[in-house]
Amino acid sequence: MKQKNINRENLLNHGVTLLMQQGYHGTGLQEILDAVQVPKGSFYNYFGSKENFAAEIIGHYIEPYLIQLQAYLNESEGDAFTALERYLNEGIAELEKTQFKGGCLLGNLTGEIGDTSDICRDALQKALGRYRDVWEIGFERAQKEGSIRNDKTAREIADLWVNSWQGALLRMKIEQTTAPLIQCKHALLDEFFKA
Repeated sequence: MKQKNINRENLLNHGVTLLMQQGYHGTGLQEILDAVQVPKGSFYNYFGSKENFAAEIIGHYIEPYLIQLQAYLNESEGDAFTALERYLNEGIAELEKTQFKGGCLLGNLTGEIGDTSDICRDALQKALGRYRDVWEIGFERAQKEGSIRNDKTAREIADLWVNSWQGALLRMKIEQTTAPLIQCKHALLDEFFKA
């Protein structure tokens, strides 16, 4: 990998960490540059502005979650419901290990800059849309397998899921417990969505 790509990747990785910990407004550009030891001119060459950087961080942040969920679905030939459950259970366990730090960067940034930055709002919409789309694939498979109700479209179920899950993640942060996540998972996945 070229040094330019390595620097860019390092900036994005550190950007995710700092925005999760401190938010967009609480994270200074110099702090990011010092963490990665990249000159300011290079940063602007890669991203153009802090706002563009945040928009790219959003896409960078969601990618591993999409890959992981898709991998679980690909590994679960004929049992999409169990793949979705496994993804959630492992995510909940990870949040408990990190003592609820961060929550979801998408939810955090939506609350902080979702209505003030057109660039970031667009990136957030795309990221949440991509996340919803993978859930839709999982729910559609589970419907075909007979484990998820089919009186609603997979898209409708996925939209309700993402909306509810994002709210549960926010409550988890303020309550410092995964109870809202477990309740959301149980009420929707184990009850309301079940065939």
